[in-house]
Amino acid sequence: MDLSVATFWWVLAGVAVAAELATGTFYLLMIALGLVGAALAAHLGLSVTLQVVTAAVVGGGSTALWHWRRTVTEPSPEPVARNRDVNLDIGERVTVTAWEADHTTRVSYRGSSWQARRQPGVPEVTGLHIVQAVEGNWLVVAPLTH
Repeated sequence: MDLSVATFWWVLAGVAVAAELATGTFYLLMIALGLVGAALAAHLGLSVTLQVVTAAVVGGGSTALWHWRRTVTEPSPEPVARNRDVNLDIGERVTVTAWEADHTTRVSYRGSSWQARRQPGVPEVTGLHIVQAVEGNWLVVAPLTH
């Protein structure tokens, strides 16, 4: 069985699509587009060099364009210390009964005593607070009404 160059490119595109389906890496579809471009270039009778260049330009260009689109349209995530998707303690309520002289406090949270400090720029008041961030084993809190 003799495979044409175009068939070779189509098979590679199919392998890239199958790999994308197995891994869920959307960027492999962009590479598959480049391989399809090379197959079409082979059908047009272009040289192997131009087929490879077509695969690189179409695949690389579509990958770069998709990456650029994602960075422009999707907001960047919060830093890990403040991201509720990473740390479910963010947004939880704690009660501050008193502040120490060094601007820290101890709060009862999830059945144990935690060290906490106030978020910069908020007053040191007692009462209900919201966990704004987790830095190591410290809770960063802000008053509920702030």
